[in-house]
Amino acid sequence: MIGSEKDFARSLLKWYDRSRRDLPWRVAPGSPKDACPHAYHVLVSEAMLQQTQVATVIPYFHRFLELFPTIGDLASADEQDVLRAWQGLGYYSRARNLRRAAQAIVSDHGGRVPSTADGLRSLPGVGAYTAGAVASIAYNSHAPIVDGNVARVICRLDRIETDPRERQTLATLWRRAEEILPAKRTGDFNSSLMELGATVCTPRSPQCLICPVSAHCGAFAARVQDRIPPPRKAKQTPLLHRDVLCVRGEGDTWLIEQRPATGRWAGMWQFVTVERNGRRPSAKDVQTATGIAVEKPMLIGKADHALTHRRYAFDVYVCATRDAREPAQERPRKWVTRSELDRFPLPRPHLKVLRMLEAL
Repeated sequence: MIGSEKDFARSLLKWYDRSRRDLPWRVAPGSPKDACPHAYHVLVSEAMLQQTQVATVIPYFHRFLELFPTIGDLASADEQDVLRAWQGLGYYSRARNLRRAAQAIVSDHGGRVPSTADGLRSLPGVGAYTAGAVASIAYNSHAPIVDGNVARVICRLDRIETDPRERQTLATLWRRAEEILPAKRTGDFNSSLMELGATVCTPRSPQCLICPVSAHCGAFAARVQDRIPPPRKAKQTPLLHRDVLCVRGEGDTWLIEQRPATGRWAGMWQFVTVERNGRRPSAKDVQTATGIAVEKPMLIGKADHALTHRRYAFDVYVCATRDAREPAQERPRKWVTRSELDRFPLPRPHLKVLRMLEAL
């Protein structure tokens, strides 16, 4: 960093006071500078914001708080209801961990979100970044943070040209985040670092000419800001093929099944899904998978879905039952009407399947 850390913090906070976004989990504009947002709101927002953009999170945040307005409400909620509220946001382990954290807060902390990073780290699913963010933003505790935005900002300020995902570099970033953290307004300072990374010091084409702290930036001074941090090495993601078997029963009912309690989309519901065996599924294949005799399956569409480490290609089939037999129960399965499907948390690919069925 060029210049003093105190001058850097002063310039950054001045910019933040003038330019910060008005977000629902922050204190309202015009509030006293020492005002802090509700700790529960910060905890929910930080869980939602992990690997998800702000614009996507805002409507989910509002709906979530309408359904679970307090820590106690979330702690006592059924997991299926929490997953349903999270539906479409992705990374569903965040929702399950958030509910478990709420339960721990109620049982072990008297219903009050811990005010220190160490106390927050004791909660299920709360790591170093989330603990620091909640402690500093909600309580002005002296706790540093390093997320993707902060890592990028510090790398450019200090002209750190190694990969921030490497252990040694990450340790350096945490140390620097603590060193530059001022004694006062720690929550606003941490928020301003994230805000700068999200809106000005962006991964590509950083807006250095309007940056409020460009005079302190080692990368900008050397004109190497576009090379810092170094780009992530591209990895080939595997493509997995699945067949979705939408079995229609009597009275516009559809067969759904619950996914296992662990793993991807754990505990959520889906239309019967099987690995593709290289050919179009037959009525016999569907019967083998479900225990139900059906008419010949009809292909109605395809759906693609990309995750961080893999991609899926779904072929979607519809088939009508030939009898009213109960489904095979290798995993929980049940008949539900199309309107009842709204009560079940479905992974995003199966929301796409539902839209296909609604168009039939």
